[in-house]
Amino acid sequence: MVGQIVAYVRVSSSYQCIDRQTFEGVSVDKTFTDKCSGSTRNRPALTEMLGYVREGDTIVCHSIDRLARDLGDLMRLVQILTRRGTSVRFMKEGLTFTGEDSPMQDLIMQIFGAVAQFERALIRERQEEGQIAARTKGRLPGRKPKLSPEQVTELNKRVADREPKAQIARDLGISRETLYSYLNTT
Repeated sequence: MVGQIVAYVRVSSSYQCIDRQTFEGVSVDKTFTDKCSGSTRNRPALTEMLGYVREGDTIVCHSIDRLARDLGDLMRLVQILTRRGTSVRFMKEGLTFTGEDSPMQDLIMQIFGAVAQFERALIRERQEEGQIAARTKGRLPGRKPKLSPEQVTELNKRVADREPKAQIARDLGISRETLYSYLNTT
């Protein structure tokens, strides 16, 4: 049974670019893209893709760490998909899993999955070290606020005066989503 080629693309944050995750020589029928950490299974596009794929379909991922950064999740996902008759192909590693895989393929996937999990743990450790170092120097970790306290006061006054929120956002150089975020925190 020949099905669709379904691509799964994931980057860890909304500002990262998906362009490096290519599928040269593969004609993709549908693409699902997540912009969130691979350390969680709570990914909207992944959930949607799992509900979409059918027996005979092939899922292509740029690399193993794009599908999961947790070895247990990686193994479960590949097992769930292959039991349904869906193949999983990792382009960078040159591996395809069909459910009739050799012990060597399983070992290679487990090694790459363990490396992805290890990388995620290192990233988390470095983030924590950076936050501790910033606090030690009296700085708050994280992004700098888009608006100064004076601008927040102006925003609240203009909203209270019933000015159009889109105009306020344009004047302050922020998106409407950011404007609503400031309104929800005050």
